[in-house]
Amino acid sequence: MKITDEHNRRMASMTFGSVYPHYVKKVESKGRTVAELHEVISWLTGFDDAEIARLIAEKVTFEAFFQQATIHPHAELITGVICGYRIEEIDNPLTQQVRYLDKLVDELAKGRKMEKILRKP
Repeated sequence: MKITDEHNRRMASMTFGSVYPHYVKKVESKGRTVAELHEVISWLTGFDDAEIARLIAEKVTFEAFFQQATIHPHAELITGVICGYRIEEIDNPLTQQVRYLDKLVDELAKGRKMEKILRKP
């Protein structure tokens, strides 16, 4: 399934802060914590808790969020299907990075062990 340019534009213009509460609700409803969520976000992006809070407060778009991020070198190991799209086949780098984050949050909510989520050898 091909991702349209319109889909990519919508993804880029969404604010991280508008999606973040959904991530929190998803993981907490499955017995995981905000601290674990932040660990996952930090692993992928390099942001610490203060930076995450700042980015939410500044209402940055996903485009700005990922422009400021330092993507983990093992992020390419995040594979599978999210929202009907195979992550490793997404050709738009920003959309792929957003889907990396979505996939990590899903894995956290599903109870996967942290060392597996963080792609530790």
